[in-house]
Amino acid sequence: MSIKAGLSFTIMLLSSFWIPVAAQHALRPLPESKNAFMVIAHRGSHLIKPENTIASIEDAIAIGADYVELDLRTTKDGQLVLLHNEGVDQVSNGKGLIKDLDFEDVKKLVLKGKDGSLHQIASFDEALKACKNKINIYLDFKSAEAEKAYSAIKKENMEHQVLVYVGNSNDYTSWRKTAPQMPLIASLAQSVTTKEALTEVFAKAPLEVIDRVPAEDLLPQLKGMGISIFPDVQNATESPGNWDKAIKPGVQGLQTDHPEALIKYLKAKKIRPN
Repeated sequence: MSIKAGLSFTIMLLSSFWIPVAAQHALRPLPESKNAFMVIAHRGSHLIKPENTIASIEDAIAIGADYVELDLRTTKDGQLVLLHNEGVDQVSNGKGLIKDLDFEDVKKLVLKGKDGSLHQIASFDEALKACKNKINIYLDFKSAEAEKAYSAIKKENMEHQVLVYVGNSNDYTSWRKTAPQMPLIASLAQSVTTKEALTEVFAKAPLEVIDRVPAEDLLPQLKGMGISIFPDVQNATESPGNWDKAIKPGVQGLQTDHPEALIKYLKAKKIRPN
């Protein structure tokens, strides 16, 4: 997820579009994890391997991350692939928007790791197979059809291994209609700072997870409602100082560009078992 410029979604905005089918207390269960505090590898473990590639997923698995965050988009011929930006220019030797390229041409593009290794843009099917029974998926739903994505998830019997981030009201509605049992995460509006506002927002737009702490005095209420919080801490200068500030009562995980270092930090702090 991380940089959501142009895609940032607020529940306050969404609430005007959505009439819930169930009250917020009917929470969908999150994917199971052996750790109580989640480490979410942003775009995979991509400090060496290219982001959103199978190699970055495999590295996230190897270091023991709980989730891998993956960005989902659609090719011109309707294939689901992993890509954060709209264009392929910044990550590959190709040019153009992913929505204007056929899957066959996309698979010919080359992504180069910092270690000189060569990779391809991954299909969603490939990513699901790489993650199955090994790591949970935090699916950042950039530009795709919920029905098609959920069909691929069901094909691999991975319905209980995926958490979906929705960035707009249409995607929220599509996922709630297509897969009402699927847990969803979204951003909470900066304007939600009171208990009354929080209650009203979640009554209209139920969610299982939010990606930031709206106000510290709301943490007890969020905990009582059963809402998980997975803040984004990745940035150009991410450090243990960021982690110190982000870890609060009620926060169940962090999304990071440095999953291996974060795991070591959590073990040193006795937040995560050795």
